[in-house]
Amino acid sequence: MKRFGRLGAQFGFALVAASIANGCSSNTTSTGFGPTPSSGSAADAGGSSSSSGSGSSSGGSSGGYGSFGDAEADSSGTTTTSGCNVTDVNADSDKDGWSIAEGDCNDCDPNVNPGAIDVLVTPGDGGAPYYSDNDCTGKPGDGIGPCDTGIPLTDTVAGDGAEAMEFCRIASPDGTPHTATGPTFGVLTSAYTRAAGAAFASPDLQVGIQPSFGTNVQVQKGANMLMLSSGHARTPSQSGSCGSNTCVENANGTAPTGFPQNTTACPPSMNINDDVALQLKLRAPTNATGYSFDFKFYSFEYPYWVCNSFNDQFIALVSPAPTGAINGNIAFDSNKNPVSVNLGFFNVCNPSDVGSFAGACTGSTCPKAPSPYCPAGDSQLLGTGFDVWEPNTASKMAGATSWLTTQAPVTGGEEFTISFIIFDTGDQEYDSSVLIDDFQWIATPGQTVTISTTPTPPPQ
Repeated sequence: MKRFGRLGAQFGFALVAASIANGCSSNTTSTGFGPTPSSGSAADAGGSSSSSGSGSSSGGSSGGYGSFGDAEADSSGTTTTSGCNVTDVNADSDKDGWSIAEGDCNDCDPNVNPGAIDVLVTPGDGGAPYYSDNDCTGKPGDGIGPCDTGIPLTDTVAGDGAEAMEFCRIASPDGTPHTATGPTFGVLTSAYTRAAGAAFASPDLQVGIQPSFGTNVQVQKGANMLMLSSGHARTPSQSGSCGSNTCVENANGTAPTGFPQNTTACPPSMNINDDVALQLKLRAPTNATGYSFDFKFYSFEYPYWVCNSFNDQFIALVSPAPTGAINGNIAFDSNKNPVSVNLGFFNVCNPSDVGSFAGACTGSTCPKAPSPYCPAGDSQLLGTGFDVWEPNTASKMAGATSWLTTQAPVTGGEEFTISFIIFDTGDQEYDSSVLIDDFQWIATPGQTVTISTTPTPPPQ
């Protein structure tokens, strides 16, 4: 058991407007919509909800999307949509998978159809940003989050966990024909599972819907964020909190193929425990080129257990895997280190704990403490439990990353599964937790999105 060995050791994107596609002529100048989007959510039969993301476009764009309006026939019988002449309402002139008869309100632009996502446009003339109506509902910005108000801390409905990350749309089920009224992108299915996808009756305290975390960590967007933990997803002030660095939940987990991921010079144990995952099957908007989400990882492994076989991991496992993923995982640093205490972005901790860094590591490959050490300080640990439940006599506090953003490419209209997974490695001690928030679809035509994990820019 690691418990006794450890105790002994202790005391020794932006979304931007798309350009009008080539191949169709337009004689109509776009006119902007108002700046305030409507928001809302949809619930499936099981009470779960899902979403699109949102974001702002880069400055300097001109015009943007205008009101494409409904298709109508002129006296010659030619159907006109936003100044584009289409002679057959059943044809898919822009090859986006939708005809005018199926609700495409601009059959000259493949980025506009009922399966697309509205985007926030920043006019080049300095005017107020406004939402487009890419999805042809006549309601610019509809279905874009946030949509996570009123979800209680103890909620374990998977769709509500998705809502806490800004999934505010439910996709039409597989096999449903195109319709002009129903959204077709978003969450197809949602479930809490074990790490390898096995059914999980209830994750109970391993899941928390958090309006904040401790004293100084706020949500990235909306009213709440999702917390997953290999212990209890609670702060000391919340009912059900662990009260220590270790709470045992699920023994003998099965890791996904290729995990725990090996870290150069610090190979982990191959056994996992206390694993929990939120698994979402998604359909991307037809105009999407990628997606992103924010996360923040905490662990009692830091700093003493750095570069040890017991280092816990958080992974974002995608199937089918996009180009650049490692065994399907899209969350790692520039050295391909998975999210654990060995991640290059671990910078939230107590500067006075530098002497205990990698204290449990043995051998010639043990890393030296980063310099500067703990540049973000310890304020983001206060009130979280990671400030008071670290029992290592050499360390005053545990550690965490700052907010990080992971992005990955996607093909418009693609269906894929993403699982947000956390687990204890090697034993069930020294728990780790992750906050996940602000999922966004990236809809930037022509832009190549590549997998990356980088520090989240501060709010502007």
